[in-house]
Amino acid sequence: RSASSATGYQSASSATGYRSASSATGYQSASSATGYQSASSATGDQSASSATGYQSASSVDGIGAVAMSIGRLSKSKAGKGGAIVCVYRDDDWNLVHIRASKVGENGIEPDVYYTLNSAGEFVAVRTIGAITGATHDH
Repeated sequence: RSASSATGYQSASSATGYRSASSATGYQSASSATGYQSASSATGDQSASSATGYQSASSVDGIGAVAMSIGRLSKSKAGKGGAIVCVYRDDDWNLVHIRASKVGENGIEPDVYYTLNSAGEFVAVRTIGAITGATHDH
C-alpha cells in the first residue's frame, strides 16, 4: 500500500505494491504504479501515466498526455487533448488485444475510464471501484 507523489516540471513518481498509488504533477511529468488495484495519475501537458497489475487504473489530464493501463481488468482515462492505451488479457494473463486512441476519436470521451472487452473494443467503465459488472464482458 505504498504511495508516491512528485510535483514540478518533468517530475517523476513511482509506487509498487498492493493498492499502491502514484501521482505526478507538472509539464512532462511521469507517474507509474505497479501492483494489484494500483492507481497512477499524471497532470500536465505531455505527461504520462502507466499502471500495471490486476484492476489497475491510469489517468492523465493535459494536452498531449497519455494514460496506459496494461494489467488484467485495468482501465485508462484522459482529459481533452490526451490519449489512452488499453489492453485485454485472458484469464491466464495472455495479451489478447491492445488498442490506443486519442480523446475525441473512436468514441473516446474525456474524463471517462475505458477498458477493452474480449472483442478488443473500447468499453466505458462508469464504476469507480473494480472493473466488474454489466458495463462490459469479462
